[in-house]
Amino acid sequence: MIKVLIVDDEQKARRFLHRLIIEFVPEISEIRFAASAAKARDILMDFEPDIAFLNIEMSYQNGFQLLITLKNPQFDVIFTTHNTKYAIQALRFNPLDYLMKPIDPKELVAAIQRYLTIRKTKPKRLKTYENFISSVEKKDVKEFRLAVSSSKGVFFFLLAEIIRIESDRNYSVIYFTDHAKPFIATKTLKYFECILEQFKFIRTHKSHLVNAEHIIRTSNGNDFVVLSDGTRIDVSRRKRDVLLRLLNI
Repeated sequence: MIKVLIVDDEQKARRFLHRLIIEFVPEISEIRFAASAAKARDILMDFEPDIAFLNIEMSYQNGFQLLITLKNPQFDVIFTTHNTKYAIQALRFNPLDYLMKPIDPKELVAAIQRYLTIRKTKPKRLKTYENFISSVEKKDVKEFRLAVSSSKGVFFFLLAEIIRIESDRNYSVIYFTDHAKPFIATKTLKYFECILEQFKFIRTHKSHLVNAEHIIRTSNGNDFVVLSDGTRIDVSRRKRDVLLRLLNI
């Protein structure tokens, strides 16, 4: 059975998530609550949750700051928030999942099911934690390392190394500058689009997310681009104007 800690300074949010868990997630056997990061630290002194639901936007100290103060936390993390701008920081820590408020019961159940699958392989939490601390402290996007989960664990890649990401149903295939073997990630292309769009990655087509830094040229009609590895990627009609603005053409 699963033990969880809900950390949220909004009482209504704590109660709502509690009701969802009671109704939809029978695998969870024990729940504790913290209305602040300070209270969460007190609880963690004698409680070892399997999962912590962390609200990012809290008074005094937010969910990210709480994680920074902990040393090698032994639980998986599901961030909760109203604001998508926190998605990139959440991904750097490589949380189990990222849920938008108000939380959808189906998304909650899916997150728990992913946990039940992932815990069999147990990615190295210390490495993901260190990557989170390192990324938060960096100011230059070129130094960010994207934490990506796969069936074999968690891996870290510089954004500049990524040429493009291609959809493969519920998975994504990542292609790199050094012509290394493509990496299969256990996340959808939509997931990476939400995280990387602020770093000049563009969804040129329903199946392709492209790093604009690796676009060598566009076709005369702007219906496809050629990338630094020679790959030709189609550009959908509705994405052409977005692409041209991004490239300052």
